Formats: sequence, structure tokens, C-alpha cells
Amino acid sequence: MSRGGMYTKMAAVFLGFSIGGPAIMYYVTPSEGELFKRFNPELQKRNLELRGEREKNYKDFAQKMIEYSKSDKPIWEAEADARQKLRDDILHRERQERIEKDQRAREMKADFAAGRQALAHHGPSFEELSSGQHQHRDKE
Repeated sequence: MSRGGMYTKMAAVFLGFSIGGPAIMYYVTPSEGELFKRFNPELQKRNLELRGEREKNYKDFAQKMIEYSKSDKPIWEAEADARQKLRDDILHRERQERIEKDQRAREMKADFAAGRQALAHHGPSFEELSSGQHQHRDKE
């Protein structure tokens, strides 16, 4: 076989694979609508309900990737830094909430103690009431 025949045969095989392969894939692969119609009704309903949430998540993801790409660092390092900053913010917020909760508890204890002292001057103590040592005013 001559060189020209060999090159022609190689070109035909190349064209057959490079054009025929994608053409077969296009013919065999179902469209999004056909695939959706094959779902059972429950899956279709759930898919439609969650579509907005998926779109929102994708937009958030794309926005974060755009933000991370503005950094000089690689995206995975910028994402790790952002995740660490988020963790630090959460820990700081939890610490602040714990401090506020402890402060409210101390204030409540002080209010309770002040109220207990006020009751001690105006009436019988809880111990007296529970033991029966207190005399009712009706009996006096």
C-alpha cells in the first residue's frame, strides 16, 4: 500500500471517530426534559420544590469562587482561610453569648438575693412555712 493510501485510511478513521463518536453520544443521551419526564411523580414534585434552593446554593458557590479568585492565593487556600475566619467568628459569638448569659445569671442571683432579704424583713421564711412553726394570723 502506498503512503497516500495509508494517510487517506488514517484520515477516514480519524474523521469517523472524531465526528461519529460525539454524534452517537448526542443521539443516545436524553435531554433534560426527557429525563425529568422519566422520574416518578414524587421525585418530580420534590425536584421542583428544591429547585430554588439548589439555584441559590449554586449562586452562593459561584459568588464565593469569584471572591476567592480575586485573592493572590490559590482558591483552595483562600477557601480554607475563609472557613477558618468563619469558625473564629462563630467561636467569638459563642463566647460573647456565654459571657452575657453568665452576666444575666449573676444579675438574677443578685435580684433573687435582694428579694429574699426583703421577704425576710416582712414575713416568715420558707423554712418556717414548710415546718409549720409559723402561726397563721387568723389564729391570733
